Amino acid sequence: MCKVSIKDIEDEGILEFDFDDDIKELENCHISAELEFRSMGDFIEAKGSVEGKVTLECDRCLNKFEYDLDFDIDETFAKKSLLDEYGSELELSNGQFVTDLDGAEEIDVYDLLYQSVILALPNKKVCGINCNEGLFVSDEKYKPHDSRMDVFKNIRIEK
Repeated sequence: MCKVSIKDIEDEGILEFDFDDDIKELENCHISAELEFRSMGDFIEAKGSVEGKVTLECDRCLNKFEYDLDFDIDETFAKKSLLDEYGSELELSNGQFVTDLDGAEEIDVYDLLYQSVILALPNKKVCGINCNEGLFVSDEKYKPHDSRMDVFKNIRIEK
């Protein structure tokens, strides 16, 4: 996979990193990312932008569709171990997370991008605003019929 050396980031102060490859764990997912790693004392800041496409399966009709990815990355890594009582991540006031590198010598850029893509995917994957669950609603023969609902056809409400 692709990794960035913390020593290289410290030596350069700012290290630019370009990624243009597939995220193999996802179906037909190809992304391009321009990242900048900045040394900030005990922390490393990773910022950049990601663009690409991924194939998803619609939660309604189960058809596959292409989803465009376009988001920014803004992550902070702690070089030394954070206090044990905070665990591996500590949330900051602006919603950004600090990831504990616990003395590691490299940052796994592929893992950072994979996690960022996963978080950028929609909760409800729908192929389009007009998705009708694979049915042609205007055509009566394709409308689903549930006989249990027939009882409601003849209900009369009296005041």
